[in-house]
Amino acid sequence: MSDDDFALKVEGLYKVFRLGSKEDDSESLANALFGAFKNPLANYRKYRSLYRFDDIDFDNPDNPENDPNVLWALRGVSFTVKPGELVGIIGHNGAGKSTLLKLLSRISSPSRGTIKLKGRVSSLLEVGTGFHPELTGRENVYLNGTILGMRKKEVDVKFDEIVEFSGVEKFLDTPVKRYSSGMRVRLAFAVAAHLEPEILIVDEVLAVGDANFQKKCLAKMEDVGQTGRTVLFVSHSMPAITRLCPRTILLKQGRVLADGPSHDVVTSYLHGGVGSTAAREWRETEAAPSGDVARLRAVRVRGEGGEILPVANIRKPMSVEIEFEIIKEGYVLLPQFRLVNEEGVHIFTAVDLDPQWRGKRRPTGRYIARATIPGNLLSEGVHYVSVSALTIEPNTLKQFNEREVVAFQVVDSMDTDGARGDWTGNLVGAVRPLLEWRTEYSAA
Repeated sequence: MSDDDFALKVEGLYKVFRLGSKEDDSESLANALFGAFKNPLANYRKYRSLYRFDDIDFDNPDNPENDPNVLWALRGVSFTVKPGELVGIIGHNGAGKSTLLKLLSRISSPSRGTIKLKGRVSSLLEVGTGFHPELTGRENVYLNGTILGMRKKEVDVKFDEIVEFSGVEKFLDTPVKRYSSGMRVRLAFAVAAHLEPEILIVDEVLAVGDANFQKKCLAKMEDVGQTGRTVLFVSHSMPAITRLCPRTILLKQGRVLADGPSHDVVTSYLHGGVGSTAAREWRETEAAPSGDVARLRAVRVRGEGGEILPVANIRKPMSVEIEFEIIKEGYVLLPQFRLVNEEGVHIFTAVDLDPQWRGKRRPTGRYIARATIPGNLLSEGVHYVSVSALTIEPNTLKQFNEREVVAFQVVDSMDTDGARGDWTGNLVGAVRPLLEWRTEYSAA
């Protein structure tokens, strides 16, 4: 990419806020007026200090000499977005996502650094962004078009599409202040997406809409990206991020922690960059879940190559691995695991059916039982694995039962060779099998 081939370029971006100090209370109006006249210079300096940061060492944010009352919302953020890219931005609450979007939308100015934009920017950062509550929905559509630099004739061409997409036809001539939050979001997104800005910025505000509208929005943002326009999408929905955005930027404490392929960055985000919840081991014998016969030592989710797999491709097989010890011989043991999705739906229970040990009494020693889950079975989202084991001969005894001991996320892309086919929206369901279809045709 050449130096000029970008839609958006951010270099060394800082944003700091000074926390205001509590003012001294005056016991009377006369004392308040006297204090204002007595210390005009001090009052002016206190006010100006809230917006000027000449005393801050931006090159060293962790410098202990910096004012402790300064909040560092962004610390040296830099990245470049090419025209037509769909880029996700993720991070925990307080990571600086919304602050970054407000700077890119020119709602506020950076404390330091530069932002270069090529083309018109349309933003949807919170419910009713850019709407005047006293104006009707119809009037706000034209108002937003004017803000984007469009002429009335240009808005006229897109007007019917906007209204149809938003689904608020009956209320188009009603003041926006009487709209529900969901109605305002629907109309605001329809305006932002259809008035053809070169850069579209969308925050988590879409979560306010219902499920069907969220699907429409995701499909529309994908269409926007395919027409060569640039989309920045902030969301806490990792399936939406991985499905829509090939590239994702992860923010943490105002810094760019990761920037790359969405699957890799989402993995780093879900597991905090320190280890993986797709594997759990008990190295100390005393701490391991145990019964009189068997002791659990580890549970792991692995990919085709044996790697620990916190994020699984929906098309690829994977395995759940249970490592345990038999500490008292002569019993028939039945290991099993249960799979539950992020909505609490019990997907299935799998029982160890290995013919080598089925119905046989086990000697003491260490065992690793693996079960393979085929590709194109599970649906998108986070899945939790619970494991247990009990003896069934000579009597039934529970050995261990660990709930949600490991987790992994199943992600999909927009490729058409899976169960999704040509459908770009979400596919509802706990599982997503790739079924064989046959169609018979005869001419009418």
